[in-house]
Amino acid sequence: MLVANRFHDFIAPAIYANGEIVQDFKLSKYIHNKIAVLFFWPMNFTFVCPSELIAFDKRYTEFENRKVKVIGISIDTVYSHQAWRLTKIQNGGIGSVRYPMVSDIKRNIMKLYQVEHPELGISLRASFLIDKNGIIRHQLINDLPLGRDINEIIRVIDALIFHETHGYVCPAQWKKNKPGMVPSKVGVSEYLSKNLNDL
Repeated sequence: MLVANRFHDFIAPAIYANGEIVQDFKLSKYIHNKIAVLFFWPMNFTFVCPSELIAFDKRYTEFENRKVKVIGISIDTVYSHQAWRLTKIQNGGIGSVRYPMVSDIKRNIMKLYQVEHPELGISLRASFLIDKNGIIRHQLINDLPLGRDINEIIRVIDALIFHETHGYVCPAQWKKNKPGMVPSKVGVSEYLSKNLNDL
């Protein structure tokens, strides 16, 4: 588990939203003191994976509105990423997604983040929320058949922003525009007495 620890920096090949391919994408330079979501998928041109990458892209404006950087990673080469971007969605492609796609062809990054499948040598479906100070505040790891709910990642981002802005903590089932909890014995009692039906 990496939550509460500093993120692992890396330099790797990547393809940007405009189709530009670089060999020296550096995570710390790209996120530059911004909140970031770093997500891994197992492999290009597979089954659950395109649905996840498209779902991230469909919500790209929501990430952008929250000033959150999104970065995706798999073991495929940048040229495979490029080919997948150029493949029609109807044919299993992903279209021109608006976030960088990093190549972890040497499998070093997934090992750094401890998300390598124990038998297959590919990544599990893992997502990490990194705060402005470079601390991992949330991680989500699914086995290969289980696609992620990107809305849950956005909900946790909202919770982080709410906590950092107001100092309150976010109880179970918390959603944006809902009250937080004062982190004290009195705060717990007051919150539960008013919001029990929302749990």
